[in-house]
Amino acid sequence: MATYPFLSEAWLAEARAIRSELESQAPPADPSMVQAVRINLVVTDVPFDEDTVHAHLDTSSGDIHLDLGHIDPVDLTVTLGYDVARAILVEGNPQAAMQAFMAGKIRVDGDIAKLMVLQASAPTPATGEIAARIRSITE
Repeated sequence: MATYPFLSEAWLAEARAIRSELESQAPPADPSMVQAVRINLVVTDVPFDEDTVHAHLDTSSGDIHLDLGHIDPVDLTVTLGYDVARAILVEGNPQAAMQAFMAGKIRVDGDIAKLMVLQASAPTPATGEIAARIRSITE
């Protein structure tokens, strides 16, 4: 199986395909069960092409969508390093998030309460399989 650098164009394309395939097999998400939050991400220290990647995470549809570019309006902007972003978004490691935040390696501008609620929200039924498949394609 091919692997790709996290947040590269190829990784995003493959992650979208995985999400689309598995979400089409699962019952539709109930937007009322997921905290609706729109987050712009500034990922620094990216080891390929550019030093910084601008991305966004949007849960307003009930599913978690991650893509390149910033969106407007947003609830908050999170600035974090590539390794921390990978640990949180690919490995699903909440301890990495907490440790990085406490060490000042994550900067949050905006409604931090929405971020805390999102972290505590229950995953959708397809989330576990999607996460496992995305981990398997990530360098």
